Amino acid sequence: MTFLSGFIGIIGPPNVGKSTLLNRILKTKLAIVSPKPQTTRNRILGIYHGEGLQIIFMDTPGIHNTRSALHESMVASARAACREVDMVLLMIEICHPNDPRISSIVGNLKKMRKPCILAINKIDMMAKEHLLPVIDHYRQVYDFEDIIPVSAIKGDGLDRLLDRLKKSLRPGPQFFPLDMKTDQSEVALVSEIIREKIYSHTSKELPYSSAVSVDKMEEIPGQNLLDIAARIHVERESQKAVLIGKGGRMIKAIGRSARLELEKMFGVRIYLDLVVRVEKNWTRDTRALRRLGY
Repeated sequence: MTFLSGFIGIIGPPNVGKSTLLNRILKTKLAIVSPKPQTTRNRILGIYHGEGLQIIFMDTPGIHNTRSALHESMVASARAACREVDMVLLMIEICHPNDPRISSIVGNLKKMRKPCILAINKIDMMAKEHLLPVIDHYRQVYDFEDIIPVSAIKGDGLDRLLDRLKKSLRPGPQFFPLDMKTDQSEVALVSEIIREKIYSHTSKELPYSSAVSVDKMEEIPGQNLLDIAARIHVERESQKAVLIGKGGRMIKAIGRSARLELEKMFGVRIYLDLVVRVEKNWTRDTRALRRLGY
């Protein structure tokens, strides 16, 4: 039997559910999720294994207007992924079908002439009669291979979407072994989980001004224990104070949430040591961005 494979880039405006979709399709948590926009900062590769086929998904940062070197890096990552893949999966949400950023994305698709499927997400949040006009509109906007309504969070329409993506595959090699679901290192997964907990426990600009680096990740022999030391980088002393919290309450809450999820992920006890460091204006410093992996 001929083996089928292909690379598919998931693109769209921020907060439309790209990471939720990837996690749901792969039935594992590879990409962190948050109600706050612009959570994904780097390209995340997720590998779907089917009978005689392999789909390599690239989850990308939301495409938006850039305000800093960090944002420029995020958008550049998304656009680079579009150039590298065989097919594009454009995601929008039914609640904001006329987001002005969509027209810019579609304009770039026309230039690249890449085959594209449109997934209209969050259909569970809107009455069905609102869906058909949106589908009709986007049929006029671009020659999509297909337009598929989905609810990534509930799983509605994902079987149909996955079947359609499988039909787009061409004969090709098995790029990754069957037991591999991502190319992310364990260190990268740890830093992302910690960053997700910062998003869930803090507000305003603090999540966007935070980055995480892992200094140590060491198994303790005979103790079923993983010893992790990580640094949270912020831009100002005032942000450091908020992140630590009165009596250290905030950093303890973030650490506990991250530790519990990491214990589920790795199946061992976790000792997690978090420290907060001020690195002034790191989101605007290209050298700092490279050092922190952006």
